[in-house]
Amino acid sequence: MSQTIALTAPDGTAFDAYVARPDGEPVGGLIVIHEIWGLVDHIRDVADRFAAQGWLVVAPDILSSAGVEPHLGAELFALMNDPDEKVRTAAQPKLRDAMTGLRAPEYAGWAVGALRGVVDWLEAQPHVGHHIAVTGFCFGGTFSFALAAADDRVRAAVPFYGSAPAAEQIAKIKAPVLALYGSEDRPLMDALPAVREAMADAGVEFEAVVYPGAHHAFFNDTGSRFSPAHAAEAWPHVLGFLDDRVARR
Repeated sequence: MSQTIALTAPDGTAFDAYVARPDGEPVGGLIVIHEIWGLVDHIRDVADRFAAQGWLVVAPDILSSAGVEPHLGAELFALMNDPDEKVRTAAQPKLRDAMTGLRAPEYAGWAVGALRGVVDWLEAQPHVGHHIAVTGFCFGGTFSFALAAADDRVRAAVPFYGSAPAAEQIAKIKAPVLALYGSEDRPLMDALPAVREAMADAGVEFEAVVYPGAHHAFFNDTGSRFSPAHAAEAWPHVLGFLDDRVARR
């Protein structure tokens, strides 16, 4: 069963969240944070997949408040994944304009506050309590790291190809982290040695899985960089990690 609920950020602004419920009692609560394209159908489908595994899933829309509503995100995604390079190039100015709100200095703080509100909601749900984890993709992977640093009620974090925060924020992470990357995602690969070092220095339980030959967004089965083999390999790894670290079993 699924529904859309309205939640409120600390500054009083409302935002929507997609809720996917399992059959029977949940094994725990899971926050799924969308890519830079917002709360599009792909993310709702991912939420449904986790719910089918027993999780009470909340996928918040934290981009509409910055001007990227799901319909615009879906349009931009289609343009940037068009096989015609000319179409992709022509869409760049529209993409930059749409993402202007994300560059506002106050946005990241607002987003983390909104995500902590999602934790509040999940914590209050029957059979969830402190069994809460977060996962996310690209933009959502970055904010998965950020939420783990900001809220120690998060018991595990699973960022897919997200950028880790600075070392002083990594030092605040108490939860185990499973981070998934593609070997061809060069910016994140270049940053990974420093991330490993900062995680080790902070005493964070950190597992980084790098899939050979995979690119950024390899898990998104609606995009041009989707890798069925790597996505299929990642899925049981993620489920096992969440089951071991968080689930009520």
